[in-house]
Amino acid sequence: MNYQLIKVCGMRDAQNIREVAALGVNLIGLIFYPKSPRYVESISSDAGIIPDYSSLKEGSDPQDKQYKTVGVFVDDMPQNIVTAVYNYHLSYVQLHGDESPVMIDNLRRTLVPDIVPQIKIIKAISVSSTEDLKRCEQYEGHVDLFLFDTKCKGYGGSGQKYDWSVLEAYTGQTPFLLSGGIGPDDADRLRDFHHPQCVGIDLNSKFETAPGMKDINLLQNFLHQLNKQ
Repeated sequence: MNYQLIKVCGMRDAQNIREVAALGVNLIGLIFYPKSPRYVESISSDAGIIPDYSSLKEGSDPQDKQYKTVGVFVDDMPQNIVTAVYNYHLSYVQLHGDESPVMIDNLRRTLVPDIVPQIKIIKAISVSSTEDLKRCEQYEGHVDLFLFDTKCKGYGGSGQKYDWSVLEAYTGQTPFLLSGGIGPDDADRLRDFHHPQCVGIDLNSKFETAPGMKDINLLQNFLHQLNKQ
């Protein structure tokens, strides 16, 4: 199938981001979870109420971007999320914890329309069986996308796969991104995967030379294979 959205997550180096974006990637994911090895650390303003600064100063001007930026958060305080949305020009907020629909609605009301009128919210759902997909029901109508990741001890980035056929049981109306240990050898499997609500894929650890640094040649070859007719 043809994927509308290609997301490369776990990035934090400005030059590496520009190189990945040049491959035609739509979404660049920045992780704001301090326990992640791919954590994007802000530079303190040391000025009390003034928000921290973006640590990705180079190439961070939204006028200069051909891609959209996704901020990944795990049970974070709404004010921290709003600060990151503003400082990093985020177009998407991806929530990887146990955030409630009420929290999500309140966050959206804070951001829309004054800060980011077109903000999109992604809710990550950890999957190992069809039972896990029942979690989606409470979020229908509250989020713009789901991201189906491998259930593991942490919050994604494990590099582990799950059985994609489990997703046949998903009958919701919210579109989703396919995630979970997708690697360079999965292009054929991805071309053969079909689900009416699948609109994109999420790539991370299997394309790295080190946490937060992506292998450009590996990504380029993978995307070429993925787009073969």
